[in-house]
Amino acid sequence: MAGHTDNEITIAAPMELVWDMTNDIDNWPRLFSEYASVDVLDRDGDRVTFRLTMHPDADGKVWSWVSERVADPTTRTVRAHRVETGPFQYMNIVWEYAETADGTRMRWIQDFAMKPDAPVDDAWMTDNINRNSRTQMALIRDRIEQAAGERRTASVLAD
Repeated sequence: MAGHTDNEITIAAPMELVWDMTNDIDNWPRLFSEYASVDVLDRDGDRVTFRLTMHPDADGKVWSWVSERVADPTTRTVRAHRVETGPFQYMNIVWEYAETADGTRMRWIQDFAMKPDAPVDDAWMTDNINRNSRTQMALIRDRIEQAAGERRTASVLAD
């Protein structure tokens, strides 16, 4: 069995701002509440290899892993996978962005499988990822919408 999640949110902000803020990996600890730090290991054009470290969990364990992301600004998609898989057999992620009448729709699709000796199974991780994705997406939406509002205010004041 494998896990699959598909979550999306609409952000009342222009595509460029949503794209720029969500693909600025160096600033992810300020965009996501779950990440304590990010260390970029390699950049090659639109490909970035980086280590993410989470804040300690309820048991005090700090989770960390290396991922690789390739952003395609033309199609407004990002493909990522874990290089260091940890408890996963594999973890593949696709981010899709689309302009809508209400702003920018951001969609995260995750396909994965847990290793047989992982502390949780695919069903547990699917529920966990769905719950966490909704939380993080709402937080990201709020932070980007705040940034969009500040830009609009600054633009009006400059005129």
